[in-house]
Amino acid sequence: MRTSFNIPDEVVAEFDRVWQDEGLENRSRAVREAMLEYIEAHSRLEDTSGEIVTLVGFDYRHHDVIQELHAVQHDYQDVILNTSHTHQGEWCLESLFCRGSAERVRDLTYRLRDFDGVRRVKVMVIRDEEEA
Repeated sequence: MRTSFNIPDEVVAEFDRVWQDEGLENRSRAVREAMLEYIEAHSRLEDTSGEIVTLVGFDYRHHDVIQELHAVQHDYQDVILNTSHTHQGEWCLESLFCRGSAERVRDLTYRLRDFDGVRRVKVMVIRDEEEA
């Protein structure tokens, strides 16, 4: 299947550098692998149930979304145990340590991904009920 995407030039350039450095055959192969990794990461969060402990990390442009992000964090204070914030130029990095129902943490993650000013959201499931 052929498809097209609108991706900033600098992201494509960095992506090309990475897959070539790793010795992959071509960009299509690299995109397939990246898509599979995304699916695996998404599936882990989707397939998890019960009580979980997670680290949710994200970066964003402070001036674009700070008020809205604070509102979301207040909406989810029942699962957010701790936050950490640091500045990287015009970007901010935030980490949220969470404990609660997998469904509630998923909802928080998806809310964070809805903002245009948020570049990336990563979730690491540290512990779930099966590991308890």
